[in-house]
Amino acid sequence: MTMKIAILPGDGIGPEICAEASKVLDVLRAEGLDVTTAEAPIGGAGYDAAGHPLPDATLALAKSSDAVLMGAVGGPQYDTLPRALRPEQGILGIRKALGLFANLRPALLYPELASASSLKPEVVAGLDILIVRELTGDIYFGQPRGRRTNAAGEVEGFDTMHYAVPEIQRIARVAFEAARKRGGKLCSVDKANVLDTSILWRETVTALAVEYPDVALSHMYVDNAAMQLVRAPKQFDVIVTGNLFGDILSDEASMLAGSIGMLPSASLDANAKGLYEPIHGSAPDIVGRDIANPLATILSLALMFRHTFAREDVARRIEAAVRAALERGMRTADIAQRGDAVVGTRAMGDAVVGALRAA
Repeated sequence: MTMKIAILPGDGIGPEICAEASKVLDVLRAEGLDVTTAEAPIGGAGYDAAGHPLPDATLALAKSSDAVLMGAVGGPQYDTLPRALRPEQGILGIRKALGLFANLRPALLYPELASASSLKPEVVAGLDILIVRELTGDIYFGQPRGRRTNAAGEVEGFDTMHYAVPEIQRIARVAFEAARKRGGKLCSVDKANVLDTSILWRETVTALAVEYPDVALSHMYVDNAAMQLVRAPKQFDVIVTGNLFGDILSDEASMLAGSIGMLPSASLDANAKGLYEPIHGSAPDIVGRDIANPLATILSLALMFRHTFAREDVARRIEAAVRAALERGMRTADIAQRGDAVVGTRAMGDAVVGALRAA
C-alpha cells in the first residue's frame, strides 16, 4: 500500500526542519517502503502564494493524502494582516477541515538530556507523560466571538468557551484507551471550581470512567496541574484536557524534556488520519542560521508511522535513530550544556539518517 504524505513546511524554520525529516523518508523509501510525498504552502507561505493561509490547493492535497507533516507557521511580517488571514488561521483551518480533534503530545525525557531539563535531574529522570488535548472545540473555536462597544462606550473583546458532551466523550475515550496501553493512570484537567464548561467536562469524563475499570481516573484543576508539572511531574501518566489548557500545559511540559525542540505531536481524526508537527513555533529569529533542532519534526514522523500507518517497527527505528544520535553526543544549541559540542540543523539530521542506515 502506498503511503501518501503531504508535507507543509510553512514559515520560518519550518522548511529547514521539514527538510531533515524528508531525509529520513528518503532512507525509508530507498529501503523499499512505498512512500510518496508532495509539498504545499500553508500559513504565511500560503498567504504569499495564494492570498490565504490555507489555500484551496493545500487543503485538497491534505485531504487526498493519508497523513500530513507540517513545519511551523507565523512571522512578524504577517502581524498586521486581518485576523482571518493570519498564518495561525491556516493551522486552525486545517484542523477543523480534517476533523483532527485529538492532539497527542508525548513529553519523554531522553536520559542523555536529563541535564538539559529546566528541573533537577532527579525530579525528571524517567519522565514519560502523554498529554491528550482536545483540538477542535473550546474557546479557540467557540462562537460568538469578536469585539463590541459596551454601554459605557468602551471597546471590549469576547470569546466563547464551549464544549458539548459528545466532544468531551470522544477525546476522553482517546485518553482512556491511551492510558490503558501505558501506566493505567489518567488525570483529567479542568477548572470546574469556576467554569460551567469545566463542570460539564468533569461530569462527562467521570461518567465515562465506568467503561474503563482498569484505568485509575483522577481530576485536577489546571492551576494546580501547572504547579504539579514542575513540582513532581512523574506523578502523571496520561493527562486529558481541553484545547486552551492543553495548549499551555504541553508547552510547559516541553521544558521538562530539555527543550521545546524535542517534542513531537500527532493530531488525529476518528480514523487515525493525522497531521504531525513539532509543537514549537516558526522561530523567525533563527531562520537560515542552521541552528534549529529538527528532532521534534523527525520524531513526529515516528508518531505518523505509529498512529496512521500502524507501522510500529518503523516508528521504533526512527526513535532509536534519534536516541543513537543523542548517545553520540550530537546536540543542537537548544539542548547543549556546557562542554557539549554544538551541531547545526543539517548535521543533526545527518546524524539521525546515519544511525537509521546503520541499524
